[in-house]
Amino acid sequence: MMAFLLFLLRYGSACSKLAVLNDCTCMKPISFGATLLALVVFLSCSVSRRNSSATLILYNGFLFTADSTRPEAKAIAMRGDTILYVGDDAGALAFAGPQTELLDLQGNFAMPGFIEGHGHFIGLGQSLEVVNLSKANSWSEVIARVVEQVQRTPIGEWVEGRGWHQEKWSEPPTRSVNGYPYHDELSARTPNHPVVLRHASGHALMANAKAMQLAGISRHTPDPPGGRIVRDEKGNLTGVFEENAMNLVLQPLSEQRSSRREREKRAAFERQVTLAAEACLRNGVTSFQDAGSSFWEIEQFKRMAEEGRLPVRLWVMIAPPSSADLPKLAHFPQVDLGKGFLTVRAVKSYLDGALGAYGAWLLQPYADKPGHLGQNVTPLDSLRRIAEACRRHGLQLCVHAIGDRANREILNLYQAFVDSSQNLRWRVEHAQHLDPQDIARFGQLGVIASVQAVHCTSDAPFVVKRLGVERARTGAYVWRSLLDSGARLANGTDTPVEDINPLACIYAAVTRKRPDTGEPFFPEQCMTRQEALLSYTLWNAYAAFEEKKKGSLTPGKRADVIVLSKNLLTCSPEDILNARVLHTILAGRRIWSAQ
Repeated sequence: MMAFLLFLLRYGSACSKLAVLNDCTCMKPISFGATLLALVVFLSCSVSRRNSSATLILYNGFLFTADSTRPEAKAIAMRGDTILYVGDDAGALAFAGPQTELLDLQGNFAMPGFIEGHGHFIGLGQSLEVVNLSKANSWSEVIARVVEQVQRTPIGEWVEGRGWHQEKWSEPPTRSVNGYPYHDELSARTPNHPVVLRHASGHALMANAKAMQLAGISRHTPDPPGGRIVRDEKGNLTGVFEENAMNLVLQPLSEQRSSRREREKRAAFERQVTLAAEACLRNGVTSFQDAGSSFWEIEQFKRMAEEGRLPVRLWVMIAPPSSADLPKLAHFPQVDLGKGFLTVRAVKSYLDGALGAYGAWLLQPYADKPGHLGQNVTPLDSLRRIAEACRRHGLQLCVHAIGDRANREILNLYQAFVDSSQNLRWRVEHAQHLDPQDIARFGQLGVIASVQAVHCTSDAPFVVKRLGVERARTGAYVWRSLLDSGARLANGTDTPVEDINPLACIYAAVTRKRPDTGEPFFPEQCMTRQEALLSYTLWNAYAAFEEKKKGSLTPGKRADVIVLSKNLLTCSPEDILNARVLHTILAGRRIWSAQ
């Protein structure tokens, strides 16, 4: 009996930890009857312990939980896709069983897996297959990189690139219109290949002569609604197409892709999924909010999720639907398909373009382009019909709005649909440039400002040029003002517009330092460290109606965890950029490690 009592006392602590989850009570024996009772309870706890043993335990670390009830911890125990326990080492190790994987964090920093709050998942995969122009410092360097690819490409095949930005070159092109180069030199060196090079913003592109010829575009082609074919003062084509005008030159490429066999299209799609997922996982991104996929792409995501082959969790917005597509919204939302790896419950639309490509819709003209107010790319009456369909089917509406005019118009539209009885969580994607009068309306209406902190520092070299100092100071990337007024924020990179790396985005959120000069861009609008981490975890989960499932290290939530080499709460600001992702754990499985 004494041996049993010692055994019982030794495991009393473990049973007490289990009692939280298993509703068993461990008692010290004080009589023969109590001893019998203790024996029964001990056996019950032992059985429960075997049935709830963790599959993975992380211990000896520093955990940022994003859970206000227990902000910090040292260890976490997981069973399959579910978090069992968060707390101290002893409590977590009490869940260890014969098959449990134990991972000593050696003091490293762990937190919920990053949730990319706004990106383009297939666009990310595609960007890894084309010529990367994001680091090119001049138009001549862009051309040189394209020519290298042309030399490896059979004659007649399309060559694509992405990432150039005229405002970020160290030397301007010899000839230009609004800072854009002419296509002539590119066309002269690529006469036998159609070439299209997407702007870093995704809201403009450069085409060579061969691509324009195949698209049937000449100096007489009219601008489409919501788009501009950029010409010089004599009407000559520069080769640049903004906003909806891009569709004109991309039509032959789209038709070629559509003519492929279904098997070929699926193979290309799955290759892009793999490339995008690999980039996500090595950067600690376990969930990805996709800002617009077609119905065909959604069907492929659904097929892969149901087959257990979707490598990251996706929350998907339906790409801007045409009027003919609106009846298809009746088949949505679709939530937690493939054991929680796919949710489709939102619709994406566009109200304007990007500031760098003069497409942001402004209340007052551009400071560096007098008389120009930007582009309204979707008529407001069309957007209202989409909003009515979303309200009818219980879908979130997520509208791209960058300029202050675009943001005011979408807030006006949302106001007509919002009432106190519903929590719609409709979103403004980007919410970059706001009139100060509209800042408080986000919180008042319950509208989520889905921002991309890294856009602030990436765009800083030309924001004042476009808006002037006062508009930039009072309305550009005003996260502090939004938060202080009661608004809900989400955060992301808009990848492949920016690199998928969340650490660069978090660094931008807390420093607002320009990459070119190191000077902070109106630093009074910075986030705190904790706010920046929440904006990439729990706040993004909230923006997707998923805060009860993910976004914090809380027992009962999904076991998505990352381990980093730096403590993001206490390290120097520069060390945020130097941090490395050591482990990415998705659904309770360690699926990527730095080793």
